[in-house]
Amino acid sequence: MERLLNIDEAATALGTSPRFPRRLISERRIRFVRVGRHVRIPESAIVEYTEAQTVLPLQRSRRGRVA
Repeated sequence: MERLLNIDEAATALGTSPRFPRRLISERRIRFVRVGRHVRIPESAIVEYTEAQTVLPLQRSRRGRVA
């Protein structure tokens, strides 16, 4: 079974304050699991979120223009 992170652990993994993962959950921008009253975030959801938010650098041509 996959490891489920609490809000504080998810915030540490994201390098943010606990408020940020709470906002992601309330806006339903990240997968989460309810365990009774508790909310947990699967580790894979953190990886998926960061991959989806990653901005790749632009490729430049030899002339210095963006290709």
